[in-house]
Amino acid sequence: MIRKRFGQHFLEPAWTTKVISAIAPAASDCFVEIGPGKGALTCALAANVTDVLAIEIDRKLAAALMKKEERRFSVIVGNVLKADLVQLASKVRQHHPKSSVRLVGNLPYNISSPVLFQIFRAHRAAAPFLDATLMVQREVGDRLVAQCGTRAYGPLAILSAAQAEVRRLLVLPPGAFRPTPKVNSALINFKFRRPSIDLRHFDAFEKLVRGIFQHRRKMLRNALRSVAAGSDPPVEPMLEAAGLDGRRRPETLRFLELTRLSAALNASSTRTVI
Repeated sequence: MIRKRFGQHFLEPAWTTKVISAIAPAASDCFVEIGPGKGALTCALAANVTDVLAIEIDRKLAAALMKKEERRFSVIVGNVLKADLVQLASKVRQHHPKSSVRLVGNLPYNISSPVLFQIFRAHRAAAPFLDATLMVQREVGDRLVAQCGTRAYGPLAILSAAQAEVRRLLVLPPGAFRPTPKVNSALINFKFRRPSIDLRHFDAFEKLVRGIFQHRRKMLRNALRSVAAGSDPPVEPMLEAAGLDGRRRPETLRFLELTRLSAALNASSTRTVI
């Protein structure tokens, strides 16, 4: 039985091999899986890797998975938005200390962005996963891999690029799932690396990016004033320190330019407090 509130779309067997091939699991790998559903990906992974730990919110689906014959994976019932991903990875690593722990999941469309940001926070806290390969709505996938100057470019692409190399591996049609969604899906891989922003200032960087992209087509000096209004630092010296023309639009700023602007904002705010 499909439960609409969980946003369930189950991967068809014909596509499972293609997705597994794109994930490219090694025999020594271990996986934490978000939303195993009926277990198409779970069983295929478990047959080829060292261990799989899956978290499923639907108790009936979790119970059905636990009854599968020759089961080589574990299932816990829970809401991923309330789960401690670092703890889940640690649980797997305790049993397999020499294995790489990877993350995989078919994310419900209605919670994909919150789950993504939860994964990014876990990475900044403890780097628990080697990488993550996630199924998302194609529109979200486009935003994740967007380049500066494109319509889809924004906070999701920028904040992803700050901590991972992001690649689109596959585009899947609606027919790859049951029930059939109304949109295409994309399989996106995040190869994690050390964040390129000082972790002490990452929250400020995220706030800046989100703030100015709410006014993405305004002049940068005006968008920046709305973001910096609380601490009231002078905008023009910040732009000068970052080497940026205030007449530009936020949507034209490349990643390194945004990091310079964030550093200038942090320095200006510090001086204001002092």
